Amino acid sequence: MSNAAQPWWRQIERYQWTVLLMTWLGFLFDLMDSTLYTMVMGPALGDLLGRAGTVQNIGWYGGLIFSVFLVGWALGGIVFGVVADYVGRKPTLMLTILVYALCTGLAATAGSWWELGAYRFLTGLGVGGEWAAGAALLAETWPERARAKGAAILQTSAGMGYFAAAFIYLMVGGYSWRLVFLVGALPAVLVFMIRKSMRESERWLEERCEGATVRGCDGAFDGAKVRRFTLAQIFGRDLRRDTIVGSMLASVANFGFWGVSAWVPALIQNRIADDPSLAAGVSASSYVSYAIMILTLGSLPGYAGVAALAVHFGRKPAFLVFFVGGAFAAPLIFLGPWTIGQMLVLLPLLGFFTLGIYAAFPIYLPELFPTPLRTTGAGFCFNIGRVVSAAGPFLTGLMVLYTGSFAYAISALSLVYLLGPVTLIFARETRGQELA
Repeated sequence: MSNAAQPWWRQIERYQWTVLLMTWLGFLFDLMDSTLYTMVMGPALGDLLGRAGTVQNIGWYGGLIFSVFLVGWALGGIVFGVVADYVGRKPTLMLTILVYALCTGLAATAGSWWELGAYRFLTGLGVGGEWAAGAALLAETWPERARAKGAAILQTSAGMGYFAAAFIYLMVGGYSWRLVFLVGALPAVLVFMIRKSMRESERWLEERCEGATVRGCDGAFDGAKVRRFTLAQIFGRDLRRDTIVGSMLASVANFGFWGVSAWVPALIQNRIADDPSLAAGVSASSYVSYAIMILTLGSLPGYAGVAALAVHFGRKPAFLVFFVGGAFAAPLIFLGPWTIGQMLVLLPLLGFFTLGIYAAFPIYLPELFPTPLRTTGAGFCFNIGRVVSAAGPFLTGLMVLYTGSFAYAISALSLVYLLGPVTLIFARETRGQELA
């Protein structure tokens, strides 16, 4: 059987699968550590604020910490994206994983809300940088014919990360919110696995080194190739439009997720606190864990849906379907006359759209930029969206403060997804394109 006639997965080399596995685990653990806070926000701030821990104050300070985390995520993605274009994908990937894992563990020692916020900011730095390095490394390692499928598989790690966070909370959340954060430090072990099993991107080596081989840079580092600052180059005449459009698409998706889906645990905890009979004898921590797991299950077919649309119809149609779906899923679920059990049944719909859309970014963003600028460009676009999205939880928390309702606040914020189709008018289609 010829190579072209074989199923796509048989055409992937063993090392390419290794790259997918290592980046998949890195993504899984960064989303796990990102999500842990959403589940312990109520208990943690209730403890740290003491008598001031009212629903309104938890919403307000919780939103501030959410926003600080997202700012850290954005800065990390931009800074480490630039770093990865200069020093390489592999060392940047290792460093960022170490940062987010250790700082998640340090959050267990927080003695005040602002100290917790500081640790979450540092965690965000690592999480943002890991995405840029990992997405670029996978895109540069996998062949064009399978790149979209590989990126979609990579994004399933996000769903597994949410599931892992929910499992941790289910197992130890009833003991202490501090223990939850402490367990979040375990991904630091992954750094040693990456160091042993992975090598630097061949595409990056070819661009940055003279005499490069698959084992490293055996010749001289070509400084002339990085003389102009990479962050300035992505705003040059040829790439400016792609950079702005990519940033806008990521801003809409990130604003929507952190203003909507990330508040599901707080909404459930608040409803049970208002009416304990709704729990039917089940603890609030269990309901929160089940909700995140169910939300995650909905995301898995969402990732597959994005890949199918991106491969067969194009990157832009994939974005369009999921932006429109995200705008209407939250009001349907949270404003309807549902019991908590019925709401849990509907949650996969929210996960399908608001989480599923993230599979489009590791497919699309690396295709917009050439190899010397890939992590700078993809990292900037995806993570500048974090700066914009930092307003999402802030506004949600502010609306909760004044309305006293998580449901109304979340549903109103979901309308931001309608900005996505408008942005797509200016987007460039990259289906079938070889990496530059």
